Amino acid sequence: MITLYSPKGVRNVRASDLSAGTWPEVLWIDLFDPTPEEIKAIEDGEELSLPTRNEAQEIEVSSRLYIDDQALFMTATVMVRAANPNPITTPVTFAYRRGRLVTLRFDEPTPFRSFALRYERNPEAFQTAQKVFLGLFDEIVDRIADILEYVAGDLNDLSTLIFISERRAPDATDYRALLKRIGQNANRTANARESLVSLRRVHGFFTETCGGLNQEQVDEHWRITGKDVIALADHANFVSSKVTFILDATLGLINSDQNTINSEQNKIIKLFSVLAVVLLPPTLVASIYGMNFEHMPELHWPWGYPLALLLMLVSGVVPYLIFKYRRWL
Repeated sequence: MITLYSPKGVRNVRASDLSAGTWPEVLWIDLFDPTPEEIKAIEDGEELSLPTRNEAQEIEVSSRLYIDDQALFMTATVMVRAANPNPITTPVTFAYRRGRLVTLRFDEPTPFRSFALRYERNPEAFQTAQKVFLGLFDEIVDRIADILEYVAGDLNDLSTLIFISERRAPDATDYRALLKRIGQNANRTANARESLVSLRRVHGFFTETCGGLNQEQVDEHWRITGKDVIALADHANFVSSKVTFILDATLGLINSDQNTINSEQNKIIKLFSVLAVVLLPPTLVASIYGMNFEHMPELHWPWGYPLALLLMLVSGVVPYLIFKYRRWL
């Protein structure tokens, strides 16, 4: 899809609709998951060569930041679907020359939607292509800041749940849910750090080369935005270390509870073992005198029954006292 942004407004066009009269007032051309025909139409109209999807995904700096035919080509990594359980990143290419910004993307990051709404509401605030680029760049940075704030808040909730809340009986399901949340936050933080690294490179490349290449004054606001990127990178490192701490604490808690469970099980097994040993001698005595042999003199003694009961009691108490003496109980 091709979307054209000009001071007169925003409009979506097809490749066949483009003509020589389309370009003069356009400040920003946004290509979203374009077809080969749409890419060719823009390349012919702008006289530039856009990178393919595979080229945009390369990590080498020389493949992401370069100058070709008086145009700056900058590819940044932008977060996508950060609120979902499976956040990912996508490459976005910015092709800039004086008076025109072309963006090539194959997914729909939230900053593009929000900035498009801002532009439609107030196109007068973006009178040049550089201001459009700056506003879009700011929107991407603000989105990363929002994501890091969300992660930090969720980590605080996890800290409260793990360290402050009253302990309950261990539940494997609860632990799986905790580890899942921690893993998702770790993924978001890693994506944010990756995105900030690429944005910092784009920022430095643009501010250092734009003025000399296009003889264009670089907006002062770029300096402020660069400081924001650096500050967010430091904050992302802090959040990443907190994710690691929460993960280590959760794993330690799981091990501790598992040891507690094992200890309780050992006590129960020990108790049953002691009971079996204590009850074995009385059971043996009762089994002997329960046999139906004809010649058993004790069966005819007047005190045979009380003596048998006493013998069973003594045979049970003596092992118990031995266990207590040796502190096996």
